[in-house]
Amino acid sequence: MSVHNILCLGDIIGITGRFALNRYLDNIKKEHNIDFVIANGENVANGIGITRDTAKELFSSGVDVITTGNHVWNNKDVFAIIVGENRLLRPYNYPNQSPGLGYYIYDMLGVKIAVLNMMGRTFMDPIDCPFQKAQIAIKHIKERTDIIFIDFHAEASAEKQAFAYYLDGEVTAVFGTHTHIQTSDERILPNGTAYITDIGMCGSYDSVIGMKKEAAIARFVTKMPHRFEVETTSPMINGVVIEIDSENGKAKNIKRIKYVYDDVVEKK
Repeated sequence: MSVHNILCLGDIIGITGRFALNRYLDNIKKEHNIDFVIANGENVANGIGITRDTAKELFSSGVDVITTGNHVWNNKDVFAIIVGENRLLRPYNYPNQSPGLGYYIYDMLGVKIAVLNMMGRTFMDPIDCPFQKAQIAIKHIKERTDIIFIDFHAEASAEKQAFAYYLDGEVTAVFGTHTHIQTSDERILPNGTAYITDIGMCGSYDSVIGMKKEAAIARFVTKMPHRFEVETTSPMINGVVIEIDSENGKAKNIKRIKYVYDDVVEKK
């Protein structure tokens, strides 16, 4: 039996999330004997969107694949890289005319691992059905590998759970992103798929989903627009470590991780 450990990291929020990964990801990889890192980077550029420079910074910090979601197109700089960079994915169930890839198959220490990026529709953009589009992608992927990780970027917990049960046994893992709040329901489903509703975020622990509290509170209290800014105190790293049997593509274990640090990030 060949065992590998895959680290899946929650939404990286601006400079605080990038700082945390630059400073601490190597230690986390060593601590958990990590072979491959998947991270959601749709909010990595100043709290929304992704750019060439911020993507490069994530790859330099040790991230192997960047997934995204509904904010993937928020910074026009993404169009300069997403076509030619197979390590940067957009949700597969965007229209076929959208640039970039929705999945790719990577080499992990001589083993092929597929990462598939999907997005939910409940309380989200009205895009193609994630259930049906996932089946199309999985059919093609399984011609080359049984190790399939899905970042399901979705709002509704019920949609995430239904999606995971729908694919239980067909994929290695389904992990949720988008809400920035880590849930405590990690498990191995009956047919061998690892699942968690949301893996959380890499950003400020002392914040409202990564942003300064004052603006978030003011927006809710006054119902007026207030400019959000990334909070730069208490960097946190959220995610899961998933142990897999790379011979059959099944998940053996899933473990939540949460690290909070005392640093204060200095803006560049």
